[in-house]
Amino acid sequence: MPDKSPTRRPNMRRMILPAAAAAVTLLASTACGGGQDGGGGDSGGPQKIKVGAIPIVDVAPLHLGLDQGIFEKHGIDMEIQNTTGGAQAVPSVVSGEFDFAFGNITSIIVGRSNDLPLTIVANGVTSTGEQGADFGGVVVPEGSDISDAKGLEDKTIAVNNLENIGDTTVRNSIRKAGGDSDTVEFVELPFPEMPAALERGDVDAAWVVEPFLTASLNNGATEVASNFVDADPNLSVAYYFTTEQIVNQDPELVDNFTAAVNESLTYAEENPDEVRRILGEYTEMDSATIEKIRLPRWPTDGYKKPAQSIADLMMHDGVIEKQPDMDKLFQ
Repeated sequence: MPDKSPTRRPNMRRMILPAAAAAVTLLASTACGGGQDGGGGDSGGPQKIKVGAIPIVDVAPLHLGLDQGIFEKHGIDMEIQNTTGGAQAVPSVVSGEFDFAFGNITSIIVGRSNDLPLTIVANGVTSTGEQGADFGGVVVPEGSDISDAKGLEDKTIAVNNLENIGDTTVRNSIRKAGGDSDTVEFVELPFPEMPAALERGDVDAAWVVEPFLTASLNNGATEVASNFVDADPNLSVAYYFTTEQIVNQDPELVDNFTAAVNESLTYAEENPDEVRRILGEYTEMDSATIEKIRLPRWPTDGYKKPAQSIADLMMHDGVIEKQPDMDKLFQ
């Protein structure tokens, strides 16, 4: 049975900031990875970089870009290194371990609000904008009397990280449905454990993303909220980012990386069959699941404004104490 003690809102800041503080110290003495690896500037060859990315559906364009030679075409020799998410990616980028990384918008905003020099250079992944047809949602077990987001009042909901994109957007869905989000108890569980926890009755509901959303629905669960869509139909849940230092020291690399990512996003958007193919190469999903899951969107424009919606929700919930300059957050 997971710990059902009340959620304490400073958790995320305590989790990210110690690592980030060490990263800031390292930043002063660490050059960007491209320069360390010899780069392509002097030799004329492709520039070697390391990119941190969690191995989930969202980053299929990155893997497709590597697979299709898109990054090579833009003069980049890219190595993708797996991360556990934004909480790891932020300090790893600031310290210089990664040149770029994929991270959720809440982790990036928390870092920037605490004066970490993070800069978003490209979109990462965007909601489908369709209620009941997004790649993430809140589900309840078969037989539950909860039928909508308001019914989540006074309930226990599983999220993968406390004070992050999940509970921030779920609280918003509850409020939009006329419920009291302060009565909800969030517990932290890894996504792979959520379908079973839901079936056992350990939690009343769970916020899940693909492929765990499809797995839960196949087990008889019912979807009661599309929390990303409720926050903003065009919500970009995550982005590719780097540091201001790399932007200033190697603007050509940043331009090339951004161009390669954008081309990869477009390729993924236009070739869903290729997305499903590549998922079998870098995730542990079986072919049957890959064919059934809902794919997100990967647009290359219109992704900046929705980030403000998340910053506003984070301020409302006390996840951050001050809003960062959102204009400076984007390149």
